[in-house]
Amino acid sequence: MHQKLSYQAVLFDCDGVLVDSEQITNGVLRLMLHELGWPIGVTECFERFVGRSLKDEFGVIEQHTGVKVGLEWLGEFRRRRDVSLAESLEAIPGAGAAARALSVSFGGRVACASGADRAKVEMQLARVGLLDVFGGKVFSGEEMPRSKPAPDVYLAAAAALGVDPARTAVIEDTISGTTAGVAAGATVYGYCPPDSPAHSRPEHLLAAGAAHIFTSMDELPGLLGPAGTMPG
Repeated sequence: MHQKLSYQAVLFDCDGVLVDSEQITNGVLRLMLHELGWPIGVTECFERFVGRSLKDEFGVIEQHTGVKVGLEWLGEFRRRRDVSLAESLEAIPGAGAAARALSVSFGGRVACASGADRAKVEMQLARVGLLDVFGGKVFSGEEMPRSKPAPDVYLAAAAALGVDPARTAVIEDTISGTTAGVAAGATVYGYCPPDSPAHSRPEHLLAAGAAHIFTSMDELPGLLGPAGTMPG
């Protein structure tokens, strides 16, 4: 059953949704936290940091290491992260085809709304051949008053596209991103590929307010309908 009201746009997160970057990025972060004296494990590092702005977590890092990190440390993290991403980043399987198909279906009303810094997002989209799809429609949570889990980046993306946030579909894979999409009034589709340590579990995304869970990007164009019809 479908409602007559249709989506006006699709707003994609980037990391873990369009690009398979989380294990690379968290590997670099975990190594640097080890260097500061925090022997954090893989699972805890994902749970604490995925989907959040690292600048917002400086206090947590200081609590566990006794070291007050700042912009210089963040800059070094970004440098090492970008080197690793440039060497081995790949697209999420099926994400490129899904994004292009939905861009056509929605008349170009798609955007990438990430909690990461703009340079990283645009570098990643360029590497996997998707920058042309989202060119001029990339939004960084770090340029907003608040990053995810606040809704600011999704509200900004909807406003730039000239659409009602309540009539957008948000594609997310983390608890903080799902929380942000729900707070913006959007309908959130949670991407949860099976057996992936880099993605939140389905029950956690549903608890955060995701309306739908899907496991393959190949499903996404059909889920949103040929004309973006909102499921009822």
